[in-house]
Amino acid sequence: MDGHQTEGDRLRRLARASTLALAATEYADVPADVLAEVRAVCLGLPEVAENQAWAGTQWRIRKRTFAHVLTIDFAEGPVTVLTFRASGPELDALRGAGHPFFRPAWGADVVGMVLDAGVDWGEVAELLTDSYCVLAPKRLVELIDRPAD
Repeated sequence: MDGHQTEGDRLRRLARASTLALAATEYADVPADVLAEVRAVCLGLPEVAENQAWAGTQWRIRKRTFAHVLTIDFAEGPVTVLTFRASGPELDALRGAGHPFFRPAWGADVVGMVLDAGVDWGEVAELLTDSYCVLAPKRLVELIDRPAD
């Protein structure tokens, strides 16, 4: 890829790379500090299970994945991404926001987010909690301390 790659080109590549079609050799280990941050939020939610994925790590409520962190190994260097669930106006807003958000090539309610040096971990925690609440049973959602909208 030449040096004239636009941000839109980069996000489209990330969207394609987030699909299951890539070979395992195109993935790298998720940085330990990133994994620790995401894990702390996800495992702080009721009845969450952590699973090793084909690449990276997934967190599930029951049998439904609400978060997945992985590192895609591009020729230009590795990029760590988080995929999570969103709904309603938030789904559209996040998908249309541009960097660090992108629309993965799969999942009707899935959003991708690049986790780079400028990541706001407070925002990530809120997005992960919201993602959990999209899929969790109501009785578990009621256990979550969330600010009123």
